[in-house]
Amino acid sequence: MEYSFYDFLKLLGSLALFLYGMKIMSEGLQKFAGDRLRKILTAMTTNRVTGVLTGVLITALIQSSSATTVMVVSFVNAGLLTLSQSIGVIMGANIGTTVTAWIISALGFKVDIAAFALPLLAFGIPLLFSQKSHRKSIGEFIFGFSFLFMGLSMLQSNAPDLKANPEMLAFVQSYTDMGYISILLFVFIGTILTMVVQASAATMAITLIMCANGWISFELGAALVLGENIGTTITANLAALTGNTQARRAALAHLVFNVFGVIWVLCLFSPFTSAVSWFVENVMGTKDPAVAVSFKLSAFHTCFNICNVLILIWFVKLIERTVCAIIPQKEVDEEYRLRFISGGMLSTAELSILQAHKEIHLFAERTHRMFNMVQDLLHTEKDDDYNKLFSRIEKYENISDNMELEIANYLNQVSEGRLSSESKLQIRAMLREVTEIESIGDSCYNLARTINRKRQTNQDFTEKQYDHIHFMMKLTDDALAQMIVVVERSEHQSIDVNKSFNIENEINNYRNQLKNQNILDVNNKEYDYQMGVYYMDIIAECEKLGDYVVNVVEASSDIKEKKAS
Repeated sequence: MEYSFYDFLKLLGSLALFLYGMKIMSEGLQKFAGDRLRKILTAMTTNRVTGVLTGVLITALIQSSSATTVMVVSFVNAGLLTLSQSIGVIMGANIGTTVTAWIISALGFKVDIAAFALPLLAFGIPLLFSQKSHRKSIGEFIFGFSFLFMGLSMLQSNAPDLKANPEMLAFVQSYTDMGYISILLFVFIGTILTMVVQASAATMAITLIMCANGWISFELGAALVLGENIGTTITANLAALTGNTQARRAALAHLVFNVFGVIWVLCLFSPFTSAVSWFVENVMGTKDPAVAVSFKLSAFHTCFNICNVLILIWFVKLIERTVCAIIPQKEVDEEYRLRFISGGMLSTAELSILQAHKEIHLFAERTHRMFNMVQDLLHTEKDDDYNKLFSRIEKYENISDNMELEIANYLNQVSEGRLSSESKLQIRAMLREVTEIESIGDSCYNLARTINRKRQTNQDFTEKQYDHIHFMMKLTDDALAQMIVVVERSEHQSIDVNKSFNIENEINNYRNQLKNQNILDVNNKEYDYQMGVYYMDIIAECEKLGDYVVNVVEASSDIKEKKAS
């Protein structure tokens, strides 16, 4: 068979059209569905059973377990789904993908997936040029959907025609009579073939043809199917390479789930395949050998995945712990890397806003942690412990500066894309949030420096001063805790922001009271003037920190109002 460089370029062009269609469709869907998609996903993955059903439904509709798992990995990366929820959806995707084999078996490989692609463009073009962003997003989705299936169709027509050139696969016939070793070999061949083709549906079609033509037995076809289940996991693992730790764990969970399933089926291979054969021949009543073997393979594929889910659905937590142990969360990741924002292909415009929101929440938590370190620093006496803690606060100050820059740059990049006017207003408010949270980090560092200067004088605060500082720091800590609650809440949660304003008023009143009291105490020689300066610097910095907290709460409330409108 001749396959020229020009044919190879056509194959790459088809792949480019397929990927572009996927990107446009995904962006259009995100802009159209936006928050509703998140609510649906959150509602449908509340427990492992509904998560599995979600995976089955999505994969049966889009006819690609790879696409479903890549989408799930991107949702984990964006923080839409937890690792535990993603495992349930991936389990369901494995069942959903078996629908393809039944369609191929029933329709005899005659499905033209691109038949409606061009007519769909005629419906999409008026929507694409609509002035309303809602309709334009639907138009983009239709165009992406059409391009995706046109690209997929061209991929099939421009790929080397393995079906018409059985001699390319004839070598496998020499390895069919080695007993159990043949089965293991065909599992390996199925894995490699699917990793190369990047579509389990395509390798399933090849397997069905080989069995229907009598080139290999049903048992060896079943072994190929098992291999395809392992090979199909490569797509999500490749997609997760640019993702964060949780995204890589979700992709690995898919591999662990499928590999475990293949292992237990290989242990029970003969009775399992015999049971499937008996079911097709006696229950379904399919006697024609060529048709029966296709239905047997489809039934084997379905039974294997359903049984695997029924067994492993009880061990979701164990799978989660396993992948977390294999891919640990590095300390460097915790401190220096943004956890939700990644520079890979996973993000789409609307998802990016959610990623940034999750990162801002993490940023707020880090500044709160930094303030807790300052409280510990106040009472750390040993020099070694003190120096380590002060260095850690300095490190957090650098992290705070870097996070502000990276999140702000990310939001600026997102704002350059095609977004709705509401989303652009959200980004503006989020930029204000980031600036104010960084100012909280600056205040924490200023507090640490004041404590450090006081320590170098070898003098100490009086017991009364410590009591006042403790109470002021408790009020500030309460303000920070309440700020994190406000930042974290979703738009359909109602939280009383007045609580933050009340704490701020209390901080202001207490600062004024201590300011007046300090003058009297210095005059009464209760402590010297310099200790009064350090004392009031701490009190004033806490009050300033409280102002920044209120600014964050106001910005966060603006974001929720924009979403609600």
